[in-house]
Amino acid sequence: MYLGIDVGSVSTNIVLLDEKGVVQAEEYLRTHGQPIEAIQQGLKMVGKQWEGFKIRGVGTTGSARYLAGVIVGADVVKNEITAHAVAALQEVPGVRTVLEIGGQDSKIIILRNGIAVDFAMNTVCAAGTGSFLDQQANRLRIPIEEFGDLALNAKAAVRIAGRCTVFAESDMIHKQQMGYTREDIIAGLCEAMVRNYLNNLGKGKEIIPPISFQGGVAANKGIRAAFEKELGHNITIPEHYYVMGAVGCALLAKEFMEMSPQETRFKGFELSEWSFKTTGFECNGCSNCCEIVEIREEGDLIARWGDRCGKWQVSEKAKVAESIK
Repeated sequence: MYLGIDVGSVSTNIVLLDEKGVVQAEEYLRTHGQPIEAIQQGLKMVGKQWEGFKIRGVGTTGSARYLAGVIVGADVVKNEITAHAVAALQEVPGVRTVLEIGGQDSKIIILRNGIAVDFAMNTVCAAGTGSFLDQQANRLRIPIEEFGDLALNAKAAVRIAGRCTVFAESDMIHKQQMGYTREDIIAGLCEAMVRNYLNNLGKGKEIIPPISFQGGVAANKGIRAAFEKELGHNITIPEHYYVMGAVGCALLAKEFMEMSPQETRFKGFELSEWSFKTTGFECNGCSNCCEIVEIREEGDLIARWGDRCGKWQVSEKAKVAESIK
């Protein structure tokens, strides 16, 4: 089996692929600001289901990919763009555009002949992310699972100012006070989010089918319908749309290990019971004032990063950390 771990700010996703690259197990957990605990919990859940299978390779991705790589003993550490592109190429044959919206960021990837030729990523504005939808669903007292269905029941979507979360929320309140239905407001919000996404990330890019829609927000039928209306093309949602980052880095680990004679660095599923602790400090050795992060495993220092000069590097103690740097 090959293990893929995608650790983001909202969710931690873990998948197991067999030797043919087919997903055999998947776990989607909320990170809740505690990535180490989420990784350990996910590995514990997967390990119980697939006890006795040998892990041949491990890949990590996501905003906490370096941290995850050090903790589990990853063989491959890749960015989210590469991971999502690789997964899309396997799950959606001939894919040429990847739309991905997660909890805290969103991205677009342009593929041509199986190669990523362009991309854009938004990590600073919440208006185009899943957390914004969660917030508005909570304000409207609607379960986020029902959000998409309500949008599809709209008779005429109301135009919402979606360039900013603050303006969008005040505009929604104004539309409610004017007497518009909840369904029309929700549909308008979905269309506003899609316009914001395409204006920020899709501007100047040729978005052509096949188009794959990935990330947790792909479950929202209202967003999917808004994309199809705006682009004029059908949107494909892969079977494993919410764990595609983990699928991609598992595939990359599989490719790497098949070409490598070495054994995996994976520490084993028992690491779910180990004690890990992260601390940080600011180095005052020069004007850079680097913020140093260090990780201890069962009390032993296994990795540090954050310094620009190499002063705080941990040498042979952590090969994974060294490969990441």
